[in-house]
Amino acid sequence: MNKFFYFLLAVALVWAVNEPTFAGNPDRQGEAGAAQLLLNPYAKSAGLHSMTTSMVAGAEAMRINIAGLSRINQTEVNLSYGSYLSGTDIGLVAGGLAQKIGKSGAIGISLMSVDFGDIRLTTTDQPEGNGNTFSPSFFNLGFGYAHTFENKVSVGILFRGVSESITDVSAFGFALDAGVQYVTGEHDNFKFGISLRNIGSRMQYGGEGLATQGPSPNGDAYELTFSQRAADFELPSMLNIGLSYDFLIGASHRLTALGNFTSNSFSQDQVGGGLEYSLNDLFMLRAGYRYEFGSEDEIQAPIYTGLSAGASVSMPLSKENPNTRLSIDYAYRDTKIWDGTHNVGIRISL
Repeated sequence: MNKFFYFLLAVALVWAVNEPTFAGNPDRQGEAGAAQLLLNPYAKSAGLHSMTTSMVAGAEAMRINIAGLSRINQTEVNLSYGSYLSGTDIGLVAGGLAQKIGKSGAIGISLMSVDFGDIRLTTTDQPEGNGNTFSPSFFNLGFGYAHTFENKVSVGILFRGVSESITDVSAFGFALDAGVQYVTGEHDNFKFGISLRNIGSRMQYGGEGLATQGPSPNGDAYELTFSQRAADFELPSMLNIGLSYDFLIGASHRLTALGNFTSNSFSQDQVGGGLEYSLNDLFMLRAGYRYEFGSEDEIQAPIYTGLSAGASVSMPLSKENPNTRLSIDYAYRDTKIWDGTHNVGIRISL
């Protein structure tokens, strides 16, 4: 009970310190950059609109709540691909590796890249293109650690490098994630989680691509090269608070209900909930709904306000060790425009 009290006190302090920053300020909407940090490529959590703050575990926890990284058997590999906003030809490629250290700790590494495809290179003289193409390089690489205390409280921290570039212009920054999860109940069926994400340095673009040539200010007959300075921008920081409860029906069935609240620094706050059904941890169905405050405005309404759904099939690979599994995940998220987002992933647990 004392540990639970200290845990709640820590949560309250984190909330009190960050409450002025995380106020869902719509006036700041669009001021942050590095929006790739808000994208979730992992299919299992995407099926619940990434609202699994309280219950996420393994490699994908490095995208939702780093505290869940240590809740694995021994080793987990997660590979995922997302068809982002189907019809735009943008893809999300991600991979994560989680490895147990000792009895209660775990380290992990995650990588996500955004594939924009080939974009026509246009100029002011050739607005229809000059026959060449280019493809931006957006990726982030994270290293995380989490520790579980007596199977009740998990805490974690993750450092992430964020890179965005084209041929002659680039930007790089660092981000920090921190999280905590609390598990209680007779069958560990009540879970509570809080995560603070994307706290880090400001980013700024630089490179030869920002240089332009123009006439000399002295009126000379030759041109000079002028170096432009791009404005810097902040990362899209957010605070997630979630809880979930497992309803155990007999020995084979589990129904999990969850709720989640997201406070964004640079956009409106979000709230939502979902359900996940599991049959012997072999087959799972899930569905969620997320609502963003202020989404009544059809023009400014977010892309992802609405429904999500997903499914998983998990197959044991060893009779001696049922925790050795191969799992296949799929998720679909409805979008205001385009044709939704599809995610598919493979998880290997050893």
